[in-house]
Amino acid sequence: MTTLVQFNEIEKGIGMITLNRAEAANALSLQLLKELNEMLQSVGKNRAIRVVLIMGSGEKSFCAGADLKERKNMNEQEVRETVRLIGSIVNQVEALPQPVIAVINGVAFGGGLELALACDFRIAATNAKMGLTEVSLGIIPGAGGTQRLPRLIGIGKAKELIYTAKRISAAEALDINLINAMYEKEILLEKAVEFAREIAKNAPLSLIQAKIAINKGVEVDLTTGLKIEELAYNELLHTEDRMEGLIAFQEKRQPQYQGR
Repeated sequence: MTTLVQFNEIEKGIGMITLNRAEAANALSLQLLKELNEMLQSVGKNRAIRVVLIMGSGEKSFCAGADLKERKNMNEQEVRETVRLIGSIVNQVEALPQPVIAVINGVAFGGGLELALACDFRIAATNAKMGLTEVSLGIIPGAGGTQRLPRLIGIGKAKELIYTAKRISAAEALDINLINAMYEKEILLEKAVEFAREIAKNAPLSLIQAKIAINKGVEVDLTTGLKIEELAYNELLHTEDRMEGLIAFQEKRQPQYQGR
C-alpha cells in the first residue's frame, strides 16, 4: 500500500511532512487522515525536530480539502464523524509544539486551506490558489475555518471569502495577510527552508513557550494574556539553553542550543 503521508528530516532540526496523494490533489481521504494523525503524534514528540514544514506532493496541489468522491458514499453519521476527524487533526497541527510552516505549492481549498490556517506560517507559490469554498457545496467550513480565518485577516474579509466561496490568488492572499510570503514555485521550497533555518537556530524550548504564549494569549483578555506570558517565561528560567544564551552573548559567539 502506498504511504499517503511521508516524513523526512530535510536537514538538521527541520522536518517535512508531505501529503502524498498527488493523483487526487492530496485530498483528505480517511486513510490519509489516519496516517497524518499518527505522523503528527510522532513528530510532536520528536525534540530533534525544531521546525516542521507541511507540503503537498506533486506540482499542482497543497491539499484540495476533503475527498468528496469518498464522502459521496457516506451516510450522514459517517460524514459527521469524518468532519470531526478532520477538525481534530487540524487542531493537532495547531497544537504541535514546534513552529509549523505550510508550504502551499498549489491549490488549497476547503479543508486544505483550513489545514494551512492551523500552521504558524503560510508560504505560497505564485501560482497557488486558495479559498474556503464550502458554501458552494451546501456546507460550511467545518475544520476551524470560520474561527481561524477571521482571527487572521479580520471578520469582514473573512465573511467575504466564506460567503462568496471565492478562490483567490497567492498575490491576493498576500495582500490580505492570509499568507506570509509568496515565491515562484521553482524556489518555494528553498525559501521555506531558509525561513525554517532562521527559526531553528534559536532555542527550541523558547520557541515552544513563545508559541504557547501567543496562541493561548490571543484568545483571552490582555491581563490574562500577560499572565500566560509570565508563566511561559518562567518555564525557561531553569533551562541550560537560557544559560547558554547568556554565555554565548558574553563570548560574542553563536549559541549552541540543545533543547535542555
